[in-house]
Amino acid sequence: MAGIEAKRSRWFRLTHSLSAKLNLLLLGAMLVIFALLGYLNVRLHRHHLEQNTLQAAERISDVIKQGTTDYMLRNDRSGLYQSIQTMAAEPGIYKIRIFDQEGRITYTTTPSEQNHVVDKTGEACYACHAQSQPLARLNRPDRFRIYRNGGGSRVLGIITPIENQPSCTNAACHAHPASQQILGVLDTNLSLAKADIQLAESSRIMIAYTACGLILIAVLSWFFVWRVVGRPVQALERGTDRLKDGDLGYQITVESEDEIGDLARSFNDMSSQLKAEHTENVAWTHTLEQRVEEKTRELKRAHEHALHTEKMASIGKMAAVLAHEINNPLSGILTYAKLLRKYLDHADNGRDRRQEICDSLDLIASESRRCGDLVKNLLTFSRTTPMNLQPTNLNSVIEQALRLIQHQLELSAIHVEEHLETDPPLIDCDGAQIEQVFLALLMNAIDAMPQGGNLWITSKSDAEAGQLRIVVRDDGAGIPPEILPRIFEPFLTTKETGCGVGLGLAISHSILERHNGTIAVQSEVGKGTTFTVTLPWEKEAAKTPTAKEMSAVLSGR
Repeated sequence: MAGIEAKRSRWFRLTHSLSAKLNLLLLGAMLVIFALLGYLNVRLHRHHLEQNTLQAAERISDVIKQGTTDYMLRNDRSGLYQSIQTMAAEPGIYKIRIFDQEGRITYTTTPSEQNHVVDKTGEACYACHAQSQPLARLNRPDRFRIYRNGGGSRVLGIITPIENQPSCTNAACHAHPASQQILGVLDTNLSLAKADIQLAESSRIMIAYTACGLILIAVLSWFFVWRVVGRPVQALERGTDRLKDGDLGYQITVESEDEIGDLARSFNDMSSQLKAEHTENVAWTHTLEQRVEEKTRELKRAHEHALHTEKMASIGKMAAVLAHEINNPLSGILTYAKLLRKYLDHADNGRDRRQEICDSLDLIASESRRCGDLVKNLLTFSRTTPMNLQPTNLNSVIEQALRLIQHQLELSAIHVEEHLETDPPLIDCDGAQIEQVFLALLMNAIDAMPQGGNLWITSKSDAEAGQLRIVVRDDGAGIPPEILPRIFEPFLTTKETGCGVGLGLAISHSILERHNGTIAVQSEVGKGTTFTVTLPWEKEAAKTPTAKEMSAVLSGR
């Protein structure tokens, strides 16, 4: 199959090449011209041969007439007949006949025709007897006729009138009146078989010469067309293929000073320019890659700074809440410490209040532990660490985020309903960063419900899609529709001045992208907002943010 395809491809190139088309057009034109010239030459040659034959026939007829005149004057019928028979025996003479003025054959070399009367309207007599009176003279073309004999050979017949001469009028043997101009007709028939053979032979030779000339000129034309057009065009085609395959700078050898040579020089100039531009583009690409790497590092640092800024803003916002939250257990610790001191100052009462002292110590330990947990959670959230992917139960992450803002939820009179999946699949993620995402969503929900409200947190796994979906929904003020399409843009916020910098959702979107997750939002003004976070189960290495992603985070695309 490969060989057949290769042959077909070569045949296609051969039949569709410029040199092949030129050769075919030249061959066709030469074939038509040579065929026309050959036809005209054969026709002219035939005409010249016929004219020569007619002249020879006319001379033969005149010779026969002159040779028989003496016998006719002496009325020597036997001698006339012998003379005609002798002449008819000569090569090329088919038969000789003599007609009288009535159309009777008086002498003939064919005995069966003797004394027969011919039809005056026939081909041999029509030229003279077409009118009421027979003509005394005939034009030269009208004296000849060509017909085929019984054997199929062509025969040339020539009519020579026998005129009434003075010697014939005054003869004593058979005098004719002077008023009779024509005494009879000499009909000489010459065979054209030899002439036809010569004509056919000369025609074949002429056709053979014409065909040889045509073939020779066709071969020479093909050679010159291939050398002048075909080979340079093939060189241009090879150069174009080399250039297409990436061989920039390829040069074609210029062998002529014509238009194709100019085209080859233009191709060489173009190839050189392409190589120079390619080299320049490679250099610029290398420089651009270096600049992109530099800008990527700068954007990465900017992203980390923005992430840290938002985190610090969230920490600062929680500081007041945590201060109040920590102040309560500290006040209890101080109160119970003073009470213990009072119990210890009265030794008797101390022994009697042993149980109360133990309970106080337990309360002090519990409140201290509570303060420690609050501070530990705050430190864990605020600490800047690289991504640490490990299997994580998102229920614990959500619970920890709720504990951080529990006091603020109570102060804002927000009721939280949790509908978390009992045994969710472990998600390969950085727990601290995912906690930051949920904390940002929860803080936004709190800000959207300043007069209190309801907050729902739901998680559900999709085994078919291999995803865990967490929905955070509130019944707060909602997001205006003109802002909703741009909600994940950096520095876009609906909060009052000083209450946020507008980086929480943008950074949350970036964090989820790095975890191969998604975040979607639905909101209606006055009815609340729903955020849907989706994370995959499969363990996939988190992506290092590229320059394009970093730029998209900071520009909002």
